[in-house]
Amino acid sequence: MTQQLSIDLYSDVVCPWCWVGKRRLERVLRELPEVTAEIRWRPFRLRPDMPPAGEDWREIIETKFGGAERAAMMFARVAEAGRTEGIDFAFDRITRSPNTMNAHRLLLWAGASAWPLAEALHAAYFVEGRDIGDRDVLVTVADEAGLDAAAARDMLDGDAHAAEVVASQREASRLGVTGVPFTVLAGRLGVSGAQPPEVFREAIRQALANG
Repeated sequence: MTQQLSIDLYSDVVCPWCWVGKRRLERVLRELPEVTAEIRWRPFRLRPDMPPAGEDWREIIETKFGGAERAAMMFARVAEAGRTEGIDFAFDRITRSPNTMNAHRLLLWAGASAWPLAEALHAAYFVEGRDIGDRDVLVTVADEAGLDAAAARDMLDGDAHAAEVVASQREASRLGVTGVPFTVLAGRLGVSGAQPPEVFREAIRQALANG
């Protein structure tokens, strides 16, 4: 018998662990054909105060982790985790740390296509080093993901979905979310971080059992 499960994934497209966590969650769901999941993208901006044009990526990272050497150690760890999920991070290609408001707006606008678009945005940033804070880049990525480029540009030229992005951040704060990825199963069971598949599998089991 098919079991229904709602999943809210609070995430940011410039969070490498969010991509790893997304891949792990999707892998677990593929292994559970009896579960029909409705996955909703929930915007969470790691830097809501980021200037519209973004900032130099290397300066931010070295400041955050206390120097280039410590930053390199952290990225080696996430790169190793990524490889197990088929992700080839290329951190050396990144030059800008973008403001992700428009990327989140685009994902909300994409609706049912949000997940392939999220995959494309992660790849554009972490593998290709593209500036996903740039509207032209966002429109191109949307087009590459099979969405209507002209409609995407029209949406980005306005302020559609901006209030929803802000509301999602506020709701995350209400739930006590301070970092991402953060997964909410069936509206009540939270899983923090890019947990190993077995942790997601057990959390899904518990969420369904308590439904």
